[in-house]
Amino acid sequence: MTPATVVFVGAGPGAADLITLRGARAIARADIVVWAASLVHPDVLEHARPDAEIVDSAQLPMEGVLPLYERAARDGLTVARVHSGDPALWGAIGEQITQCRKLGLAVEVVPGVSAFTALAATEQLELTVPEVNQSVVLTRLEGGKTPMPERESIRAFAAHGSTMAVFLSAARSRVLQDELLAGGYPPDTPVVVGYRVSWPDELVVRCTVETLTETTRRHKLWKHTLFLVGAGLGEHDTRSHLYHPGHFHGHRRADPAARRQLKGER
Repeated sequence: MTPATVVFVGAGPGAADLITLRGARAIARADIVVWAASLVHPDVLEHARPDAEIVDSAQLPMEGVLPLYERAARDGLTVARVHSGDPALWGAIGEQITQCRKLGLAVEVVPGVSAFTALAATEQLELTVPEVNQSVVLTRLEGGKTPMPERESIRAFAAHGSTMAVFLSAARSRVLQDELLAGGYPPDTPVVVGYRVSWPDELVVRCTVETLTETTRRHKLWKHTLFLVGAGLGEHDTRSHLYHPGHFHGHRRADPAARRQLKGER
């Protein structure tokens, strides 16, 4: 008999065709598919078997899902627990995996496309721009439902001036704007605001840190909204060394003249 298993599947940001092949196969082999109708596109369920049990977890606490895991452990079933985006980001999979292991269930995790990479793709953005930004901070505004560690404030992260992807914060856009400014982002720092990225009703607008609140409120964006913030989101005329003819690696030799130019030699 197949070992009882729970597979945590990242369904991606919305569009059903952004799920990975591995994720689709995990859903296809599951006896029970647990998904959140409020966050995951229903077309993802097309990968499920006709005889699979489909459970909407949108209104269930973890205690409502645990009986399904217990039944899987008892009857040797496979459960596909489908999360929006990537399960590693605000997916609360750690506590679920702990319970699964207590039940003797095998666990697999299938990564998914995150909303921040989907938004970057929609806007054709490079988040790590040479000589401008080489780091991306994934975070949310403190003071929400889940406590934030004291050192992980928007203001503290803003002091680095790196590219920032801010989740779960649209309902308090004024606080977010104030914290970004207090942390050191210049008022004209570019911001890309994405609502339900890759869904049919997707909305993407651009603004600045100084106009973030006004933009968010004008479009009535209270949830399902992501902010990308940083100087690298604007126009730049910089070049990576990666494909420069003066750069070399194990599969390519550098052009001598281009190498000297890259190193600033004459």
